Amino acid sequence: MTAIENADKGHDPKGLIREAYKIDGIGPGECRSIFLDWALSLPEDTETERHIEALLRRHDDAPDHPMSQVLREGLVSGSGAQRRGGARGRRGKL
Repeated sequence: MTAIENADKGHDPKGLIREAYKIDGIGPGECRSIFLDWALSLPEDTETERHIEALLRRHDDAPDHPMSQVLREGLVSGSGAQRRGGARGRRGKL
């Protein structure tokens, strides 16, 4: 594992975002799917915005890449969103 891959582990534990940047011809739809998988793999109480900002800084050499656009959209639409799953999510706050 390279030093960069090791540093990315905290923000991209499965390497999903990093690998998306390596895929030739990847489109916005595939990037959204990868982003969703990445977001769902984070621990529940994670500050997602902090991770997205770090990933954008890491990949600032590819501002026109579809994943960069998806990450920027995640910063805008992700503020205040919380993930709820299972029975607690179906019943609402207890």
